Amino acid sequence: MNLYISNSKCNLHDNGHDHPEIAERLNRIQDQLISNQLFDWFKHADSRAATNDELALAHHPELVLALEQKEPEKGVIDVGEDLHLSPGSVLAARHSVGAVLDGIDAVHSGAAKRVFCNVRPPGHHAGYDKPEGFCFFNNVAVGAAYAIEKYGYERVAIVDFDVHHGNGTEDYARREPRVWFASSFEDKIYPNSEPESDIPNMVKMPLDKFSGSKEFRQAWSEKGLPALVKFKPQLILISAGFDGHVLDPMANLKLHENDYAWITAELANIADEFADGKMVSVLEGGYDLGALSMSAREHIKTLFDLHF
Repeated sequence: MNLYISNSKCNLHDNGHDHPEIAERLNRIQDQLISNQLFDWFKHADSRAATNDELALAHHPELVLALEQKEPEKGVIDVGEDLHLSPGSVLAARHSVGAVLDGIDAVHSGAAKRVFCNVRPPGHHAGYDKPEGFCFFNNVAVGAAYAIEKYGYERVAIVDFDVHHGNGTEDYARREPRVWFASSFEDKIYPNSEPESDIPNMVKMPLDKFSGSKEFRQAWSEKGLPALVKFKPQLILISAGFDGHVLDPMANLKLHENDYAWITAELANIADEFADGKMVSVLEGGYDLGALSMSAREHIKTLFDLHF
C-alpha cells in the first residue's frame, strides 16, 4: 500500500502577488495524477498539524512563537528575504510538517510502504532558529528527528535533488550524526552554499550552470548513491524539488521528467535493499506549473511503482 498525504489547509499560506510559490502548485500536481488515471491507485490522507513539541525536535522553541506573533490578521507581510506571512501561514506550515510525520508513522507501522507528501510551504532552507527562502519549518529535518526520537532509528538518510541546496537541512545534519544528507544543486545560486562536503554524514554535489541529465546522473551515480549504499539507511526521506527542470524559471539546470523518475528508481532500489522499502517524499521546489506537475507525476509513478 502506498500513501498520498496532503491537506487543504496548506493553501492558507499566501506569498502575495507575483510570487512563484503558490497554492496552485499542489492543485496542479493532484490534477495531473487524476487526469492520468493514477489517483485511485493509492491511499489518500489529510495531514495532521505538527505540535510545538514535534517542531522543537529540530527547531528552537521560540521560532514558532515568534512566527505566530508576527502573523497578520489580514494581508501579506514580509518577514525576511523571500519570506512572507499571511493569515494561516503558520497553520499551513504545521500541516506541511505533519504530513511527513504521518508518513513516517505509516511506513514504520507497515500501513504504507512509501509515501508522497503534496504539501506547502516547502522546508529545506529553514534552519534551527531561522526561517528562510520560502520555508518556515524544515519538514524533512523534523521528520528525521521524529523518526530518531520516537522510533529509535539510527540511520536516517535525507536525499535532496532540489535545484537549490538545502542549507537548513545541512544545518540539522551538522547537529545530528545519525542523519546522512546528500544534496545535488546548482552551484553559485541561492543560498550560495559552500560546495564542499566537510562532515562525514554529508555529500554535496554542486552542478555547474546549464548542467543537464548527464551531469546530474553522473553526480548521483559516482558520489551520492554509492555513499548512500555505504550508509545502509533504515529510512529514506526525500526533499523532492523539481525546479531543476529545463522549463523552470528559478534556475539554470536542464533536467527533464525522466531524470526525476531515474533518481527515484535508484533510491527505491536502495530502500528495498536496506530499509524494507521505507521512503517518505515531500515536495520542495518547482515553479513552472506544467513542468512541476509532469515531474511530480513521474516521481510519484516511480515511487509507487505504478507502471502500467
